[in-house]
Amino acid sequence: MASEQQVKQYLAYWLQLGKKVVVRNGQETIQPKTIIAGDRYSQEVEDIWNFVRSPESGDCYIEGTEQPFSELLSSAWEINPCSRCAMPVPIRAVGMPPESCPCFDLPNWPDTETPQPRDPVSTQALLLKIRDRLKSSS
Repeated sequence: MASEQQVKQYLAYWLQLGKKVVVRNGQETIQPKTIIAGDRYSQEVEDIWNFVRSPESGDCYIEGTEQPFSELLSSAWEINPCSRCAMPVPIRAVGMPPESCPCFDLPNWPDTETPQPRDPVSTQALLLKIRDRLKSSS
């Protein structure tokens, strides 16, 4: 079963590659301008995340996929790395996998020359860990 954090990361990673979120049963698409704001996801991403989880949003999914977020949050799905590009993709816990990864229509992907999508990083927390490691090694 995919956790909420895994599904949210799946959303954010694909948004970082320029994918849109299809909402209201395919009537609209949403694409935030900013994905990461310092050590957290941007408010735009948080707003999209809250919207896709609400019942008023209808079926919402990543452009190029067919699995609605409401299904991904059920016990029928897991989020695992794509065997082609290592990006997170939904996989049925039981049964046949989806026909394709959302990367199928991205030109030049996977691209090992450019930075990969990532999670937000707390610079302060990272520096504190480095400091603690240096203290313990002396």
